Amino acid sequence: MVKNNEDYSKHFSEEKFWDKILKFGKQAGVKLTYGALLLFYTFKKPTVPKKVKSTILGALGYFILPLDFIPDFTPIVGYSDDLAIVVGALLVVATYIDANTKQLAKNKVVDWFGENAINDTDSLDDEMEKSVQDRKEKKEKKIESKKIKKNIKGLKKENKKSVNE
Repeated sequence: MVKNNEDYSKHFSEEKFWDKILKFGKQAGVKLTYGALLLFYTFKKPTVPKKVKSTILGALGYFILPLDFIPDFTPIVGYSDDLAIVVGALLVVATYIDANTKQLAKNKVVDWFGENAINDTDSLDDEMEKSVQDRKEKKEKKIESKKIKKNIKGLKKENKKSVNE
């Protein structure tokens, strides 16, 4: 079972992050590397709330640890749990990831993997966009539901008044 964010966040440092990315980024793959970079650059933004930064620290701490749920040195699947944690964190913090953050991460990906690697970042961008869109729709539905409940409550009051008169 995955520990709390706090348990993994203590393993995060910028130096450890860059060491891990530079040494194992190619082994981890474009999607995981891009996702980790997105989280890192989002974490560095001063406007991101502490709660969001806590989520990011937990995910990046997990990514940095070589001995996690599935050890990173395990062939083929070693980074699958890291990818799941990073993508999960990205979907939670997606609303704080702007175009500039994406561009910073994509520039690094191109530097390390080449121009063709940009195509591999699109699926993660699409997942995040869908997550943001889903949250907006849920929020709009919640607001609409509150309005309807308020209107029903008002109608019930009016109905009670007219019955009592």
